[in-house]
Amino acid sequence: MKLHELSPAAGSTKDAWRKGRGIGSGNGKTAGKGHKGQNARSGGGVRPGFEGGQIPLYRKLPKRGFHNIFATEYAIINVCDLDKFEDGAVIDLESLLGCGKISNGKAGLKILGNGNITKKLTVKAAVFSASAKEKIEAAGGKAEVV
Repeated sequence: MKLHELSPAAGSTKDAWRKGRGIGSGNGKTAGKGHKGQNARSGGGVRPGFEGGQIPLYRKLPKRGFHNIFATEYAIINVCDLDKFEDGAVIDLESLLGCGKISNGKAGLKILGNGNITKKLTVKAAVFSASAKEKIEAAGGKAEVV
């Protein structure tokens, strides 16, 4: 096989298609917009979700739940994820961001107690769950609230 013999797979490419460029193009005159009407106009059409004046679906469905806009969102990590660090390491928000364990610092770090920890680590976070604090201290480490 040579470079000049390469071609795209069958059906993977389409020919260029220019709207409203004459009757011979197969899409001239009204350019696929039909005759007159709202959709034929410049800037015409209806907004997303509009159902012709009928009550739209998003208004028929009940609202569900509550989202507190003042809630503090923490970057969450489990105790089992901390076990991958070497013994005696100091773990804080910056070190976790640096190694890619979390992608966003948000309002601080929260440590949850899912899994087990075997290494003696010093963990600095904004919030610890009771089980996480217990597991870190049981392994000989320290849980420091920042």
